[in-house]
Amino acid sequence: MKKILNKLELHLGFKLNKFELYNNAITHKSYDKTNNYEKLEFLGDRVLGLCISKKLLEIYPNEKEGILDKKLASLVNKNKCYEVGKQLKLDKVIKIGNLRLKNQIIEKKIISDSCEALIGAIYLDKDFDFVEKFILNNWDKHINDKNIIIIDPKTKLQEYSLKKFKILPIYKFISNTGPKHKPSFKVAVKLKDTSFVEAEGYSKKLAQQAAATKLLNILDGK
Repeated sequence: MKKILNKLELHLGFKLNKFELYNNAITHKSYDKTNNYEKLEFLGDRVLGLCISKKLLEIYPNEKEGILDKKLASLVNKNKCYEVGKQLKLDKVIKIGNLRLKNQIIEKKIISDSCEALIGAIYLDKDFDFVEKFILNNWDKHINDKNIIIIDPKTKLQEYSLKKFKILPIYKFISNTGPKHKPSFKVAVKLKDTSFVEAEGYSKKLAQQAAATKLLNILDGK
C-alpha cells in the first residue's frame, strides 16, 4: 500500500496525511468490497459541484441560472473527471480485483469515479480551502474553455420533447450485465410518437445518453 500511495503523492504534488482515505480513493470494489472508493466518490461529487458552482458564479455574476446549470453539467461530468484523472495518472495506481487487467487499460468510468473519490479524500484529509484550490488548478483549462456551452444529448432530447409534446422522454431500464469491473447497462428511450430505442453504456447515465443520441440521430434523418 505504501509504495502505491508514495506514487500517488508524487503525482499529486503534496503530502498525504490520512493514508487510509487515499487508499480507499484508489480502490475499486472488485478489489475490496468494504474499503473502496464508493462513499468517497459520493462525497467528492458534491464537493466538486460546490467548488465549480462557486467559481461559475464569480465568473458569470449576471448569467441566468439555466445557463449556469448547463455550464456546471459540462464541467463536472464523467468525461471531465476522467480527463483530470488521467492527468493525475490515477490509472497507474488504481487497484482492481481482476489480475488479468493489470496490463490492460482501466475503464474510463473507474478512473472518473476514483477522481471524484480522490476529491472527497482530499477534503477530509485537508480542508475546504485546500481542496478548492486543488479542483480549480486541475479544472482551470476546462473552465476557460467553456465559452461555448455543449448541451448533452439527453438534454437536447428533453428540450425537443417538451417543446413538441409538452412531456418528457420516457426512459426504460432493461438490464445490467457483465463483470463488476466492466458492467454494461442497457436502457431504452422513446418519445410520444416513436418506438423505444435501445443503447448500452458503462453506467445507467451513459446508457441513457447513448440512447438519447441514437434517437436524436433517427429524428434528424426524418
